[in-house]
Amino acid sequence: MTFLAHILLAALCFAAAASAQPVRVDHAEAELVAAVDAVVPGQPVTVGLRLKHDSHWHTYWQVPGDSGLPTTLHWQLPDGFSAGPIDWPVPKRLPVGPLMNFGYEGELLLPVQIGVPARLPTGQTVQIKARADWLICKDVCIPGGADLQLALPVRADASPSRHAVLFASTRGLVPRPIALDGAAATIEENRIRLAYRSATPVQRLEFFPLEEARIEPAAAQTLRAEADDTALYLTAAQPVAAGFRQLKGVLVANGGPAAADKGGWAGVIELPLAAGTVAQSAADAGAGAAAGRVADGGPAMSFWVALAGAFVGGLILNLMPCVFPVLSLKLLSLMQHQRAGEAGHVPRASLRVHGGAFAAGVLVCFVLLATLLIGLRAAGEQLGWGFQLQTPWVIAALTLLFFLIGLNLLGTFEFSFGGALASSGAARRLQGDRLGGSFATGVLAVVVAAPCTAPFMGAALGYAVTQTAPVALAVFAMLGAGMAAPYVALTWMPSLLARLPRPGVWMLRFKQMMSFPMFATCVWLLWVLAQQVGIDALALVLGGLVLVALAAWAFGLAQTGAGRWRWVALAAAPLALYAVFGATWPGAAPARDAARAGNSAGWQPWSRADQDARLSSGKPVFVDFTAAWCVTCQANKRLVLASDTVRAAFAQRGVALLRADWTSRDDEITRELARFNRNGVPLYVLYDRDGAPHVLPELLSERIVLDALARL
Repeated sequence: MTFLAHILLAALCFAAAASAQPVRVDHAEAELVAAVDAVVPGQPVTVGLRLKHDSHWHTYWQVPGDSGLPTTLHWQLPDGFSAGPIDWPVPKRLPVGPLMNFGYEGELLLPVQIGVPARLPTGQTVQIKARADWLICKDVCIPGGADLQLALPVRADASPSRHAVLFASTRGLVPRPIALDGAAATIEENRIRLAYRSATPVQRLEFFPLEEARIEPAAAQTLRAEADDTALYLTAAQPVAAGFRQLKGVLVANGGPAAADKGGWAGVIELPLAAGTVAQSAADAGAGAAAGRVADGGPAMSFWVALAGAFVGGLILNLMPCVFPVLSLKLLSLMQHQRAGEAGHVPRASLRVHGGAFAAGVLVCFVLLATLLIGLRAAGEQLGWGFQLQTPWVIAALTLLFFLIGLNLLGTFEFSFGGALASSGAARRLQGDRLGGSFATGVLAVVVAAPCTAPFMGAALGYAVTQTAPVALAVFAMLGAGMAAPYVALTWMPSLLARLPRPGVWMLRFKQMMSFPMFATCVWLLWVLAQQVGIDALALVLGGLVLVALAAWAFGLAQTGAGRWRWVALAAAPLALYAVFGATWPGAAPARDAARAGNSAGWQPWSRADQDARLSSGKPVFVDFTAAWCVTCQANKRLVLASDTVRAAFAQRGVALLRADWTSRDDEITRELARFNRNGVPLYVLYDRDGAPHVLPELLSERIVLDALARL
């Protein structure tokens, strides 16, 4: 090879090494850089994403805080190469209105160690590629990203690159695990005390969590010197996760490693979180009270207030439209008992027993649902009230149940909870009406009441799920007591039952008429199901219901003595079950379109990042936390939020409309509900131009919304 050829090859290698040019994306300059100028076989090479933000713009740390998204890198490497995790430098706290974020401004380097295979021929050029994505924010937030690449020659040795100084300074900002003398973490309710023994005083101490939804980012972090201990007081995020057993994070003292001359340092800690007593100073108590307040500034709920709210909410639940189908069953049962009592077939005292059985069904079902909810949340699931209706096969099962009840009320077939087949005679029907029927009616009432959140009920349930299991179960049981109270009162006061009309043929007609609310409930459930599983699966479910009707009709004929029809029923029933549940079982149906929430004019799907971006620009925001299975939500949406008057008022004041659709499980929405001490929908939050939230009642009217808008 000639001397000229050597020069040309060196020039080409240098050009390849320098071929990675910065990319300008919105308000940042992005570049893939290396700490050295060449790749050495068998020696790891440190490569990093360099981001240079425009003034006052920022991107986010690995745990972004109240809002935002962490920067991500997806590598495309030659065979034999491997990429490690990002070595995140110490972030800074970035207050945005009432929120607190964790991130970076100015010039940032996110270094990553790349493994290099030992058997790599020298003299070639290696192409290292990565897709970088970030969210950059100032007054607004803009998703950014770039496809970046870096060409490095392969040589027997390497020298520091022109970015070596940046890598060296960043290396000093990356926190490493640190062992603090006598370090311990204690939690009591939502207060956390992190303490360690220190010979040198600390003037400033900050904690950055390494797990999301563990501490409240915007809450005050109070530093106190206590005897030989340095103690930092934090506020746990609400609700406190059952799996919160370790406090993992980065401690930054006296400004961090960048201020080493002033005693600054940073380190990663991971401490067991033990239950104990966490004392409060007057300042801490004020901060804790502020953290425990509802968005409108009301005081945190106490146990007795929660019980009272749950009882009143249970009473009101009987008036909610989702419970109406079961009210017809209650009314029919009362009529049958009254008629039997007048005929002398049933002692009036048995009415009280049936009232107790109904109340027991309500209480048992509420407690079982609460136990399941608490258990799943303890296992780390993000669930709330009505969680069972976020599962398509549960919706299908309820549709099947109400469809069968409607057919039964029409007289297609006869069935009694006591297990006996009954004729159409009133006496035989009453003999089959045993305590199991009243108990099952109570259970069914709770099942269909699950989609509803009545006034006073939402706050009580939000309080319950943040407490210990006994307290939570007591609140749910009181909710059941409130729901059962009117029915029990009727059974204990025969004088009220005496006002019912005299028995007659009209009772049979009334019973048949009550089948139509059942079928209307099926229509509603199928509408919910269509939004969860799609139109193809819905068609299969409808076909299954046709087979259910065939099986019920054949079963009814068999009850009248036409035994050959029993085989038709036995053949149609399993096919019906296969069609209904085969279309809705997990994994059988495609996921819904993620943009489903923006299905109304002017409304956009909710996300925390979108909400924060709009608030940062000074725009008021109205968030509708809703679900297709929530009848109260749908009534408010159609009668109030979709009215011309309210829509015009929203437009006049420039309010951004966001809809948080909780029809299917969404952990981000569940966490957002928990921030307002709520565990179910509906929830309506109006943010003013300063970002302050105002919670509206569960039952809306045009006047309520217009008055709230007038206060902006």
